[in-house]
Amino acid sequence: MSHPILSEFDIVFAGGGTTACVVAGRLATYDPSLRILILEAGQHSLNKPIHVDPSQSRFNLAPTSTTVTFNIGNPSPRLNGRAPIVACGHCVGGGSCVNSMVYTRAPASDYDDWGAHGWESENLIPLMKKLETYEVQPGRPTHGYDGPIKISPGMYNIGIAGEFIQVGTTYHKRQYADDTDDLETCNTYSPSQKYINGTTGRRSDAAHHYVYNQAHNPNLQVWDGKRVKRIIFEDKRAVGVEFTSDPVSCPDADQSSSIVRASKLVVISAGAFGSPTILERSGIGAEAVLKRCGIEQLVNLPGVGENYQADHTNGRAPYLAADQAVTMDVVSCGESILRGKHVSTITPALHHHPYAGSPAQWNSSGMLSQSGLNSKIKWRPDDEELKAMGPAFQPRWKEFFQDRPDKAVAMYVPSISRSLSNLPPGSYMTANYFTLYPASVGSVHIKVTENGEEGVDFTTGFLDDPFDIIALDFVYKKTREIFRRMASYRGEFAAGHPNFPEGSAAACGEASGPVDLDAPDIVYTAEDDKAITQFHRDAVQTAWHSIGTCSMKPEADKGVVDTRLNVYGVSNLKVADLSITPSNVGTNTNSTALLIGERAAMIIAEDLGINCV
Repeated sequence: MSHPILSEFDIVFAGGGTTACVVAGRLATYDPSLRILILEAGQHSLNKPIHVDPSQSRFNLAPTSTTVTFNIGNPSPRLNGRAPIVACGHCVGGGSCVNSMVYTRAPASDYDDWGAHGWESENLIPLMKKLETYEVQPGRPTHGYDGPIKISPGMYNIGIAGEFIQVGTTYHKRQYADDTDDLETCNTYSPSQKYINGTTGRRSDAAHHYVYNQAHNPNLQVWDGKRVKRIIFEDKRAVGVEFTSDPVSCPDADQSSSIVRASKLVVISAGAFGSPTILERSGIGAEAVLKRCGIEQLVNLPGVGENYQADHTNGRAPYLAADQAVTMDVVSCGESILRGKHVSTITPALHHHPYAGSPAQWNSSGMLSQSGLNSKIKWRPDDEELKAMGPAFQPRWKEFFQDRPDKAVAMYVPSISRSLSNLPPGSYMTANYFTLYPASVGSVHIKVTENGEEGVDFTTGFLDDPFDIIALDFVYKKTREIFRRMASYRGEFAAGHPNFPEGSAAACGEASGPVDLDAPDIVYTAEDDKAITQFHRDAVQTAWHSIGTCSMKPEADKGVVDTRLNVYGVSNLKVADLSITPSNVGTNTNSTALLIGERAAMIIAEDLGINCV
């Protein structure tokens, strides 16, 4: 079947998320004559409040949202039969335009562990510095001060964040540091910086700061609402892309296919879900997967879609906060006031909202420039905590963590808002905790559904490895001890916690205030421990950091791309996004997605003979 050829470009990007915007934007800067096309299934994000106003970031995850794709996993016995849902960006700029704007960076050793030539930390640190303007403190040797992405604390200090740090440095007996994102510091409490411009209070993302700021260049084009179906090959050389209108972004559009040609290169940049499925629809993947879907195999590459990692498994527990505590619950309670509106029109309405507190807090330099995540610790257990985790965790500790002092087992991040959408009006704070290096892995493949339509065969692997549930269960207990000592603590919202047996000392409920710093820890019985495990299997969520499904490994080790990002077995085709990560990174992955983009831009410029200094 023939398709109309719309045009020809030098480079075509299949996907327009974070990494694609970085690569395309850098290449357009290096050589403005390059004809570059980004095909993105989602819609434009340019200056839309839901993307640029930090206080509205949570609306991207609303059930009716079209700015993310909700990928439904296969039901898992490890999750008590649940079918987990993992969101990913569905707009120009991808995850950088919809995430919670938390700025963290992986330890340098995570990149060295990849074992990929050219991707060692010593080669990547200059690119980490190149991409950012670190507005927090001057003169930090691993941070950059002249890059497109702004890093700041936000524009409003939140008391609950300080309470978390105060308890952490006293009761929890850990150190404090201003900067724990220096690529090595671990097990230390610190403020949590954000991808927010400290002057304007706006989100700092890849779309606005790599692509939209080059609107003057007609050779850099973004076609939104275009879903890439497959790569077009001639003698195993990628020469173009077949695409159609995305049914979510363009529900009324013609669904017929079109082709656009690429004279120099095709770059797949559709993320951990999109990139492997594009390859499989193009005939690149495992024989069994392609045969089930009736696709003729072009290249046998069984690593495609394997090694799926959610990066971090996420537990959340809501706590009641004092009435006078400053929280962002008005953002949840006042959703109809906020959604889709610019700050200037929101502020007057919020002044009259019953949970808004002081009117001065709610403006573009106050709470509306906040994501509500303002402090953190990348935590490693001390000897006492390690003993409390039990002997079953020891093999994982000795194998992976013991001799790597820069690698944290989990990260604790308090948020100044509710974690559940169905909570009654009031003031809340939430313990968010993430296991940073879960051992479980899954997969992402195409499939044909019973009605003959294409679907995604997605196995998350969440909690499949028994080490992961041990860490989550312990971290629930530890974060609870921290929260119950914070000044704003007024008890637990019981429905968001484990269902402890009647009469248990661990039972949850309201409280008149915090316990003393030196109060004894809660003693959990074996039945209590079962309740915590049940809670996590029923409720554990993703941290939305999907990686690994087109791994940068040797082909014999189920790799999909080489260290120059070339797909094995074909030419003129690269993959550049979080799907290439061969092993986990202990960070909120936006920093890694941006970094991969900078490195990919350098690689492509070198391949094309373009000066990228």
